[in-house]
Amino acid sequence: MGNCLDSHPRDLNPSTTTHTPTRPSTSGASSYYSNGGGFSVTSSSAGQSRFSAAASEETCLDGEMLPTPNLKIYTFADLKSATRNFKLETVLGVGGFGTVFKGWVDEKTLAPTKPGTGMIVAIKKLNRESMQGFQEWQSEVNFLGRLSHPNLVKLLGYCWEDAELLLVYEFMPKGSLENHLFRSKNLKIQFLFRSFIVDEKMSFLGGLFYCTGGSAIEPLSWQIRLKIAIGAARGLAFLHSSEKQIIYRDFKASNILLDVNYNAKISDFGLAKLGPAGGESHVTTRIMGTYGYAAPEYIATGWCLF
Repeated sequence: MGNCLDSHPRDLNPSTTTHTPTRPSTSGASSYYSNGGGFSVTSSSAGQSRFSAAASEETCLDGEMLPTPNLKIYTFADLKSATRNFKLETVLGVGGFGTVFKGWVDEKTLAPTKPGTGMIVAIKKLNRESMQGFQEWQSEVNFLGRLSHPNLVKLLGYCWEDAELLLVYEFMPKGSLENHLFRSKNLKIQFLFRSFIVDEKMSFLGGLFYCTGGSAIEPLSWQIRLKIAIGAARGLAFLHSSEKQIIYRDFKASNILLDVNYNAKISDFGLAKLGPAGGESHVTTRIMGTYGYAAPEYIATGWCLF
């Protein structure tokens, strides 16, 4: 999810202002994380999250914000089955959070299926040595689990079992915008090289890297580039225009994913934060993001302005 500018150690305990996702039941049956689906939405403090205070769905710019996440809860065994035990040939890419695998689920129930049947999904598995850890995994669940918009990648479900943390997303067959802009060589070679970097020095690798095959990537036409730019802008506009504004904090080409028709979808909400409330004009945050992408005034002050 990016090389963080933050130099302080990360607190891997659940935030006191966000919901703690429900663990899957030991029965192995898939469930849903929802305020109305039989699962309680717990918090690590007596005070409720500002997210949970929403009384109804909010609609804005062709999207909606749900009162609570509505996600499928998977067991670790479910996702092992969907990825053929996380075999190497199912690897789609590697990022700061961990490894992304190709998996298969039923199109209607989202239950795991045999490889080659049903719908392809991307399954992100946390590297246990990752510095981004539980807090950013939880942020993905709390934000993407509630947000629905054509230009935001769709989070379908998650797994939290013992030390295993996984996220299940819709599959984006065209990979990231970064790949199309900057990578024209054999991606298999680049993928193996970057995997080595991740294993040896995790902090050097930023963003999520998707491998789309061994062939060269053709340059994008100007028409497609404009389509991608407009789509990404619409996604940001949705986040910024909601009554509960969301500060994304990690906008870059590697976090803009493309579907089969080159529709842009913003991904990776691990650094996302709620915007100012109570008439405030800014939020003061610990400085985080990716070198070269964060605004200079943000780095200087730690203020996210609206």
